[in-house]
Amino acid sequence: MKKFILTLVVVLVSSPFFAQAAFDKFDGQDDVTSIIVNKKMFDLMSKVKVDASDKETQQYLNLIKKLDNLKVFTTKSTRVENEMKASAEKYIKSGGLEELMRVNDSGKNIKILVKSGAKDSQIRELLMFIEGAKNDDTVLMSLTGDFDLSEISILTDKMRIPGGDDLKKATKGKK
Repeated sequence: MKKFILTLVVVLVSSPFFAQAAFDKFDGQDDVTSIIVNKKMFDLMSKVKVDASDKETQQYLNLIKKLDNLKVFTTKSTRVENEMKASAEKYIKSGGLEELMRVNDSGKNIKILVKSGAKDSQIRELLMFIEGAKNDDTVLMSLTGDFDLSEISILTDKMRIPGGDDLKKATKGKK
């Protein structure tokens, strides 16, 4: 029984880190643009002083405090796109993610998946994979923390994340 409990604790504690490690192989590749923001940077960003009347920026800073890691990888390389797709599919199967939505728009295939938190609207992890059309980038994004789905548009507006417009359109009206 002790072994079972210990194994369960290790699995539950390591699952947020697995998401980040599952895609680390794309960091530093020649054909990949990487954006990686860690908890320490989010903590520093959240300490910025803002005018109390600036509600939008205040909402953004409140969201930043809830985030742990953001990893975004983009590519135009067909080879890397195939690797990203395989890694995303493997992680989706093993990561306990549920599909939030899927969109096919002008040759772009967009998948947005989440790992829910305590409440239905609470998100512990958001994974977005955009399979690029002919001349568009393929985007793989992993965002971990403890945030509300409705807060995502604030993040995409302020940080100008690749694929952010697609994510904003996809999550608009989802609560």
